[in-house]
Amino acid sequence: MKIHKIFFLSCLLTTFNTFAQTKLFDDNWKFLKEKDSMTGVELPGFQDKNWRKVHLPHDWAIEDLPNQNDSTIIGPFNKYSPAKEQGGYVMGGIAWYRKTFTLKNQEETSIRFDGVYMDSDVWLNGHHLGNHPYGYTPFTYDLTPYLAPAGKMNVLAVRVKNTGTNTRWYSGAGIYRHVYLINRPKIHLGEIFVTTPVVNKEKATILITESGNAAISVRITDSTGKVVAEGKQTTINHPSLWSPAHPYLYKAEISLINAGKVTDQVVIPLGIRNIHIDAETGLTINGERIFLKGGCVHHDNGLLGAAAFDRAEERKVALLKAAGFNAIRTSHNPPSGKFLETCDRLGMLVIDEAFDMWSEKKNPEDYHRFFRDWWQRDLESMILRDRNHPSVIMWSIGNEIPERADSLGITRQLVNTIKKLDNSRPITEAENDFRERPYKWEATDKSFALLDVAGYNYQWSRYAVDQRRVPGRIVFGSETVPAELYQAWIQVQGLPYVIGDFVWTAMDYLGEAGLGHSIYDSKESQRLTFPWFNAYCGDIDLIGNKKAQSLYRDVVWNNSPIEVVVHSPKPPGTKEIISRWGWPDESPSWTWPDYIDTLMHIRVFTRSKTVRLTLNDVTLAIKQVPDSTPLTVTFDVPYAPGVLAAFAMNNGKEEGVKTLVTASKPAAIRLTADRKTIGLQDLAYVNIEIIDAQDNVVPDADIPLQLEISGAGTLAAAGSACPNRPASFQQPACTTFKGKALAILRSNDNKGIIKLKVKADGLKTAGVIIKSQRL
Repeated sequence: MKIHKIFFLSCLLTTFNTFAQTKLFDDNWKFLKEKDSMTGVELPGFQDKNWRKVHLPHDWAIEDLPNQNDSTIIGPFNKYSPAKEQGGYVMGGIAWYRKTFTLKNQEETSIRFDGVYMDSDVWLNGHHLGNHPYGYTPFTYDLTPYLAPAGKMNVLAVRVKNTGTNTRWYSGAGIYRHVYLINRPKIHLGEIFVTTPVVNKEKATILITESGNAAISVRITDSTGKVVAEGKQTTINHPSLWSPAHPYLYKAEISLINAGKVTDQVVIPLGIRNIHIDAETGLTINGERIFLKGGCVHHDNGLLGAAAFDRAEERKVALLKAAGFNAIRTSHNPPSGKFLETCDRLGMLVIDEAFDMWSEKKNPEDYHRFFRDWWQRDLESMILRDRNHPSVIMWSIGNEIPERADSLGITRQLVNTIKKLDNSRPITEAENDFRERPYKWEATDKSFALLDVAGYNYQWSRYAVDQRRVPGRIVFGSETVPAELYQAWIQVQGLPYVIGDFVWTAMDYLGEAGLGHSIYDSKESQRLTFPWFNAYCGDIDLIGNKKAQSLYRDVVWNNSPIEVVVHSPKPPGTKEIISRWGWPDESPSWTWPDYIDTLMHIRVFTRSKTVRLTLNDVTLAIKQVPDSTPLTVTFDVPYAPGVLAAFAMNNGKEEGVKTLVTASKPAAIRLTADRKTIGLQDLAYVNIEIIDAQDNVVPDADIPLQLEISGAGTLAAAGSACPNRPASFQQPACTTFKGKALAILRSNDNKGIIKLKVKADGLKTAGVIIKSQRL
């Protein structure tokens, strides 16, 4: 029987260094898409005065293309893009970034890129610093040997190549994550790793190591600033433990001592928790059994493309937490540093995944070209950056790797590399049925035997069978489809060796167009193409709203006693075609003005035994929830406007109610900002809703809108969640989808007021004011 115990404390990457200076290096870059063959761009004297100025993070693939028309080039989408439906019909190419800067002193200076997609080259003052192919791992270059004298101008140049078909989803293009300039003292701290040999409610023993084995001193403070322990090996009595429900963070002040003086210092947030995983008791955190209520998440931020703005990363985690998720699988690459910091702070568990392919290609120009030369550097980069995050509970070395049964040597190398840097977490891999090899599922045994936890993609029906065949294997559903949630979840609840379930996907994302489609047609359709650009398989849509499958999940996970959805009427002569990752064309709506007296199909989700359905306070039917459709009872009711109500009943006692109200004609626009005060170079998300005279959202309102932005900010993006209506996300206009849209405002470098006005024909103009200031 395989047992994996983890007892450790973790530290966040975010550090506050009073000696070294880590400066955000995002502002005032110049940008240009390469035209024909450009030479000499890396040289300091190259003329870039006509280039566009951008403030990072920046994704050029989400920007509007030239030569717009109504059929093939719409916003950033090109029907004939080499990326095709997998990449979301956007254009890659080659582009350059340049930035000038001066330094007061010629110090030890380096530059750190958190993520550039992809195949980037960097020059300083004409000197080539290096090439970094992978688009998802951070990398650092030492600038010191090539710096200009103090007070003189330095020129950085970055070339980014996103060419060919190199991804299976929307990747974005450019310097899409933060860049940092780091000035270090000559004698400075190395890599810091924090572990704890003992963690329980009575005490936590903390061990802090520094890669250079230098003399360090440590002070640990609680959330109030009180010193609770000192020393690089110390104990905290009665610690406040980190968990998804209580993500408590301490801080460690770590000082480097040289010749009796402090020469470097960092302050690191800390989260203390212990994890135990085995096939008999499953996953426990601080002694409490935890089921991983998981979702797979790609790295893009919807209307913003891949640009990893801090607020976008924070909002993504917050939305998932609010929807009931307690775990995320970063599919299929390392996320941004800010994403993990937010998971630490909000209490979200993370499976941190390294690669989608190894040496065998999934697309002609993907990372397989670089894997053999780069896998170790990229894996080490991920582990060293992320190993101190309390949210990270597992490392994943790959997803659906074709050669996994043939290349056990690669598996061993990946595993050994991780264990040298972090032996405190289990290692997993997500595996599926073989498509590229004439092997049976049992061939996965060879690779799973080298791992701590087995990730099953779409194989929940094998859990019990495999446990009898391979006793002691610890399993989780690394990918499952929304429609099979109940069947997969009862395995998690009933089988101790199954520690969780991760749906594909938790949120809609760009690319893999129409993967989760539900369409009406006269014949079967396997794949959707342009104008589809959004995968549309998420619990949460592209702008942050819950979809019908998320309501079902609320009941399965006991977050709601009852939910109601209504199926759209099918057009005559068609049948509904639902993809494997899709969901029926349902919504929580009782607004169907064109279908008076039409029989409407209603599904009610509940754990109660009986459901009573009423319309305008008149009981239509009372039904038992059948065993044949667990948690689901259906009704067919002629449509009439009013209030539809479903009551969850158990032995005559009401346990919950859900109502759907018919909306009348659109009367107004409602704007709701997520925050009324934001920082500089920050984002404010403004939800746009079309409402009737009674303040109900009008769910069938697809209305063109005009936006006006003024003051100390600009429009970062605007659009809807519609998966097959391509449009610009950067113009001050959009059309609502199911009565909703989203505007994202971006503050500039100056404090002040940002005003947004939204107009539509026949509706009163709505407005909202956002204050920006230095936070």
